[in-house]
Amino acid sequence: MKIHPHDLALEELYLSLGSEQQSLLLHLVDCPICRDRLQPLIRRQETKAKDEGSIYEGVLERGQEALESRQAALELERSAAPGLFVELMSLPPARRNVLLRTAGRFHTWGVFELIIERSLEMGSRDPAAAEELALIALRISEHLDLSAYGLSLVEDLRARAWAYLANSRRVRSNLRGADEAFEQAETHLRKGTRDPVERAILFDLKASLRRGQRKFDEALRLLHRAVTIFLQYGQHHRAGRSLVNMSTVYHYRGTPADGIPLLSRALELINPEQEPRLLLCTRHNLVDYLAACGRFTEAQEMYRQTRPLYRDFTDAWTQNRRRWVKAKIVRGLGQPGQAESLFLAARDGFIAEGIPYDTALVSLELATLYAEQGRRADLKRLAAEMVPIFSSLHIHREALAALAYLRQAVETESASLEVVSQVAAFVRRAQHDPDLRFEAPG
Repeated sequence: MKIHPHDLALEELYLSLGSEQQSLLLHLVDCPICRDRLQPLIRRQETKAKDEGSIYEGVLERGQEALESRQAALELERSAAPGLFVELMSLPPARRNVLLRTAGRFHTWGVFELIIERSLEMGSRDPAAAEELALIALRISEHLDLSAYGLSLVEDLRARAWAYLANSRRVRSNLRGADEAFEQAETHLRKGTRDPVERAILFDLKASLRRGQRKFDEALRLLHRAVTIFLQYGQHHRAGRSLVNMSTVYHYRGTPADGIPLLSRALELINPEQEPRLLLCTRHNLVDYLAACGRFTEAQEMYRQTRPLYRDFTDAWTQNRRRWVKAKIVRGLGQPGQAESLFLAARDGFIAEGIPYDTALVSLELATLYAEQGRRADLKRLAAEMVPIFSSLHIHREALAALAYLRQAVETESASLEVVSQVAAFVRRAQHDPDLRFEAPG
C-alpha cells in the first residue's frame, strides 16, 4: 500500500480472522525470522499475478482486435445494404424469392437490418408494403451466419421484424393477425439477448394494437413502461415517439387535452435529423389537439411554426391534413369563408386518395358550417353527395346509417345545427370504435 492503513482497517482485518489465523498473525508481528521467510513467498505471488495479468491483457487485446475487425465488416455491410436493397426490390417477386434463397450477397446483417427499418418507415403510409418488407427480412434471417452474428442478436431482430409486421397488420385492420404476429415476436424475444430496449420497442408497437382494440388502460401501461426503459437507457428519440403514441391513445379515448403536454415533452426528445416526419406528425398533432380543445390562437401559432416542415413534405397525405387542420383553426378564429375553401380542398383530396373516414369527417365539418350559417340549399346538396360517395368507399355500416339519417333530416327540413353536430360527433367516435351503434337523436 502507498499509505499506512487506518487503525479501523487493521482492526477489521484482525477481527475477520479465525483464532488460529489471529495467533499466526501475532507470531509474525513478533518473529523476525518468519517475517524474512514470508517476504520471498509474497514476491513470488506478485510475480505470478503480474504474469497472469500480462496473459489476460494479451487476450483482451486480441479480443479487442477481433471486435474492431467485426465492427469494420459490419460497417461495410451497412454501406452496401442500400444498393442491394434497391436491386432486390426492383425485381419481380418470383425472381426476388429465388435470390432470397440462393444469393449470398443478400444474406447479411446490413441488408437484414435495413429492410426491417424500411418496414417501420412504410408502416403508416403503405402498410401492405411494410408487411411485405418484414416478411422479406424474416426470409433473409433464415440464411444469416449465426456463428458470425450470434443467434441471440439475430433473434432480437427477428422479434423486431415480427413486431413491425404486426404493426402493419394493425394498420390494415387485421387485428387478429396482428395479435398472432406479436406472439411470434415475443417468442423470438425470449430467445434473444433480453435487451430491455428491444422489449420496450415491442411494448410501444403492441400499445398501438391495444389502442385499436380500445383497450386504452393496457395501451397506456405498455407505453409508460416503454418510455421509462427508453429514458433509462438514453434512447430519447424512441421515448419521444412513445409519448406521441401515448397522446394518440388519449385522443382515441376522447380526451385530446391530456395528450397536449405529452406532445410538448416529445418535441424536447425527438431528434429531427433522425426522423423528420415524426417531428412533423408531432407538431401537426399538437396543432390539431389545441384546435380540438378550442385553443385556436395557440393552434395558429404552432401552425405558423410548423409551416416550414409542411413545405418539406409535399405528398397528398400530408397536405390534405394540413388544409384540414388549417380550416379548423380559421373557422375557430371567425373566418368561415376561408374555412369553407380549405374544408372543400381537403375533402376533394381525401376523395382522390380513397380515404373514406377522413372524407366523411371533413364533409361533416362542412355540414356544421353550413348549418351554422343557415345555408339549407348547400347543406342539402352536401348531404345528397355524402351517402353514394361513402357507400362506394365502403365506410362501415353504423357510420353510413348516421349519414343516411342526416340526409333524410336535411331533406325533411329537420336538420338543425344540433342534429348535424350530433351526427358528426357520432362519426368521429365511431372511427375508433367500429362496434358503436348509432341511435337517432331525440
